Amino acid sequence: MNFMRLRLLSALIPLLLLLALPLVSVRGVPGGGDLPIRNYLSYAAEGPPPFPVVERAARATRDRESTSAMIAFLTGHVTRFPMDQNNGYYLSIVGDLYRDQGGNDLARQYYRRALLRYPDVHVRGVPTHQISINRLLTVVEDPRERIEYLHYLQDHYRESIDRGLVAYYLARAYENAGRWSEAFESYRVFLAHPGTRIPGEPNARNETQRRVAFYDSNRQWTHRDLESLVSAITSALWAQNPAALLRYRAGENFFTMSWQQDEMDPNSDIPTFDIGAFLRRSRVRFSSDLELNSNANEAYLRTWGWSHRIPTWYLYFRRIDFPADPDVHGNWEWGGILFGEAF
Repeated sequence: MNFMRLRLLSALIPLLLLLALPLVSVRGVPGGGDLPIRNYLSYAAEGPPPFPVVERAARATRDRESTSAMIAFLTGHVTRFPMDQNNGYYLSIVGDLYRDQGGNDLARQYYRRALLRYPDVHVRGVPTHQISINRLLTVVEDPRERIEYLHYLQDHYRESIDRGLVAYYLARAYENAGRWSEAFESYRVFLAHPGTRIPGEPNARNETQRRVAFYDSNRQWTHRDLESLVSAITSALWAQNPAALLRYRAGENFFTMSWQQDEMDPNSDIPTFDIGAFLRRSRVRFSSDLELNSNANEAYLRTWGWSHRIPTWYLYFRRIDFPADPDVHGNWEWGGILFGEAF
């Protein structure tokens, strides 16, 4: 009799184990044998588990199974406990997982859910809404949407952000949206924070200073086409007319430098440099054609006879990229001088 009971019990054990598996899947936690997951299930029986418990269970799910399983675990938790104040953070983690897999559209949806549907709570000292916005700025390209997020940062986290950095990105978004006056107002805010550095853009400050100076200028020195500009300058050179020559140089961002220097080098402009003095005491000549390395946006004219020390100067011309002023955008300007023979 005992032998028969033992055989019956042995046959029932696998069946009982099979019946127990769906109970785990109903709870939304695959692999319930891990300690972090058992802890999660224990707390979940009473209500939303504490943040560290959910976090450890989510990581254990990923480590044991996959990223997709971790996503399923976190979204399942949010569905089961819609009033959990940490849900915004959990959804931002889901967004990170999708973003890391290249799913930026899905990531954006979860970041926005975290931002718009759940309260702003602090996780490890950082507001969850700030986390979501910072993540959204890595996946969203639409300038109008970026403007919305950047203003949110300015309005709600003024004391914890780099104001110059946010102002710079806001200026870029305004530019892309065609809102030029607001763009240059934000660029000025960026320039007012000299300690701000733009990641990946080491020349951002110098370039911004140049653009703001051009925006504030009258831009009357520009020419509709390169041919007429070069013709006017060579006529002034031939006539040795310094006053006429100086009328054609760029009123802002005009550089004078050697070929070895960089235009962003603060020493690339010599304020005391007097072109007229060189022109008056020399007999300057110039090539009949532009240099072969000239293109649709930049051009070079070789001139010589300026001085005994450095006789050859190349006049540099550039097409103006400035959509803020349609009357000037696409025009040409004489932008600088390069001393010595070209390499």
